Amino acid sequence: MNPLYPAIKAYTEHQLAVDNTHKIYIEECGSPHGFPIIVVHDGPGAGCRSYHRRFFDPEVFRIILYDQRGTGRSTPHSELGNNTTQNLITDLEAIRNYLNINTWALFGGGWGALLSLAYAQAFPQYINHLVLYSVLLGRTQDIQWQYHQGANLIFPDYWQDFTSHLTTQEHTDVINAYHQRLHGNDDLARMWAAKSWSRWKARCATLRLNTRIIDDYSDPRFALNLALIESHYLQHQYFLEEDQIINNRDKIKDIPGYIVHSRYDMVCPLEAAWELHCAWPAAELFTIRDAGHSDKELGLIDALILATKEVSAKS
Repeated sequence: MNPLYPAIKAYTEHQLAVDNTHKIYIEECGSPHGFPIIVVHDGPGAGCRSYHRRFFDPEVFRIILYDQRGTGRSTPHSELGNNTTQNLITDLEAIRNYLNINTWALFGGGWGALLSLAYAQAFPQYINHLVLYSVLLGRTQDIQWQYHQGANLIFPDYWQDFTSHLTTQEHTDVINAYHQRLHGNDDLARMWAAKSWSRWKARCATLRLNTRIIDDYSDPRFALNLALIESHYLQHQYFLEEDQIINNRDKIKDIPGYIVHSRYDMVCPLEAAWELHCAWPAAELFTIRDAGHSDKELGLIDALILATKEVSAKS
């Protein structure tokens, strides 16, 4: 079993202005002259965390972490204006240019996998490897699974907690119902909705209940940011065309990749990773039999460390 690498600190930090409103937080750690790899975090709205540094050999990789618009240490916090997938694609390209990187690898899970794929299809010439896990494709069926019919059949008790305060009519569009509460004038109702939204996602994220993750996701500041930004993206179907990633598969067909996905992922079912693998033969698929969605689960960690070792061996 491959464990995470020891904890390390960033050796430099940046604040990159990407437009007149948004400044993006970036940090670098590991080897300044190593193989460049950037972590594209989950969410939207979750932000990067210090343990993301630990998936890579710090003597081999130039490890780059950043917070997407409105998230984490990027400013302004929770800002939804000029916050779309297309904006985030241009931000990644701005980061690459700012750091004087010719080509790099992308490492992303969930929403981070989807954003990595969208960026790779826009700028394939700058990608030498993709390491993706807990894959999300951003299709209608993916959104419906988590917020209409799918995960609720696996977790009916958690779903009841998540939707019990909604009216019968609101059950037909849970995302919009939450969006209305999150943007209302009642601060207590906004915070309650944010914690409920975040807790639902955390409860579904692991094969076995992990109270530490639920507690982390219940932090008021984190929960509100996640719920605001994620519901914003979901209302616009991630600002992507239906099945955009699969329809544009030829743009990444020559990029080597690794897809790591758990059989019991109840946030992003394995079907998405399988379809991506079938459409992208250059990517190797690792199916984890004893984990869920979260990148804190041991089975996922083991496979992701193996994948980054493979990238370093080929670089």
